[in-house]
Amino acid sequence: MLTNWLEWHRATLAVKCAGLTDEQLRLRSAEPSAMSLLGLVRHMAHVERVWFRVVLDGEALPKLWDKDRDNDADFKEVDTASVKEAFDVWQEEIERARAISAAKPLDAVGDRKGRECTHRYILVHMIEEYARHNGHADLLRERIDGVTGE
Repeated sequence: MLTNWLEWHRATLAVKCAGLTDEQLRLRSAEPSAMSLLGLVRHMAHVERVWFRVVLDGEALPKLWDKDRDNDADFKEVDTASVKEAFDVWQEEIERARAISAAKPLDAVGDRKGRECTHRYILVHMIEEYARHNGHADLLRERIDGVTGE
């Protein structure tokens, strides 16, 4: 059930972005927010990477999108960011996350900054993370072209 809900939310973000131009994907919500659909895709690629690969699987990886320099770079630096690269990286991170998740029992434990996190906790957190940002994506998409709903 957890995996299915996570997959549904991943697909929902993809639907919110479908059929838009690069310029539309870069469109910011409203000042002072830097949020855009492209920024959300970049952010979720980073989130997938951190929670599954770093926390659950213990990989030592650099942050994506120069987030070591600026924690909000995934959102702020979309004006010249490659849309193709962002979507490709997001899908690659999802595929890696799926493989890691499939290989681990729900009670497997990872480490996040010295705190133990179970695989189950990570799945629930990811569902929450996507759900919150899919709400943002819904508002962004409505602003762009009036499309609403799942």
